[in-house]
Amino acid sequence: MTDINALNGYTQSGTNSSSQQASNQLSADMNTFLTLLTTQLKYQDPLDPMDTAEFTNQLVQYSSVEQAIQTNSKLETLLNLNMSNLGAQAVSYIGKIAQVLGDVMPLEDGHAKATYTLDKNVESAVIMVKDLDGNVVYSEQGKIVAGTHDFEWDGKDSDGNQLPDGAYQIVVSTKVGSGETSATVTTTIFGKVTGVASDSNGVYIGLGDAVTAGLGDILTIRDDNYFDKDEGTGDETTPPEGGDGGTEEGDGTGEAGDGTGGENGDGAVEQASRILKNVAEAAVSAATLGLL
Repeated sequence: MTDINALNGYTQSGTNSSSQQASNQLSADMNTFLTLLTTQLKYQDPLDPMDTAEFTNQLVQYSSVEQAIQTNSKLETLLNLNMSNLGAQAVSYIGKIAQVLGDVMPLEDGHAKATYTLDKNVESAVIMVKDLDGNVVYSEQGKIVAGTHDFEWDGKDSDGNQLPDGAYQIVVSTKVGSGETSATVTTTIFGKVTGVASDSNGVYIGLGDAVTAGLGDILTIRDDNYFDKDEGTGDETTPPEGGDGGTEEGDGTGEAGDGTGGENGDGAVEQASRILKNVAEAAVSAATLGLL
């Protein structure tokens, strides 16, 4: 895994490409072949000379291989340029909150957030948080209905002790009825992008100081103050009772007006919240099916 801890920008280190290595090997083989050929020609029997068609055919084969290597070299150059462009674009993510597919979440300033998606209803669900040594440091009961559910953790273990910031794994264990197939659980994690790096396999972003994610695993990018917002998009949302206040303080006419206005405002907020949640669920479902 690429180590991008403490990065504050995009970096890329160059290495010898596979086409360059193949070209060097071909050059060495070609020199060996020519040495053998000239030696055979030098010591051939004048009364029974070598068949020129054979070594000519071998020279043609070497030429074909050389052309193929040159083509691969050009393709590698294009891929490297594309990777550089992706890395440069990913720099704009630094400082923002990214939601990515994965089960290792960063604990930052005593706060971590993740989601888990159940493809079916289950009898029970237990959310466990493990450290990188595999020890369960915290657990709680999860939602059992199909769909996407939020999970937020304050970084405290089961005894109430505050754990240090770092990388922690979220594991959702489910139980289904007898004779049913097991449920599929897809997890995503949130973290602030702290750096961007790349290697021969792709471009990566750093989440916090301990978690690395591939650029292709990003589902959403949000404002840097996302963690500070009280979104009210949990599984159980209680709408504000705006109409009651108007009943107690206003007269009959004011009561009707206040109640109607509160209900319309709450309805708009709930509708916007449902739309955002549906978009996130659709992205996770598409990733689960291999469409992203």
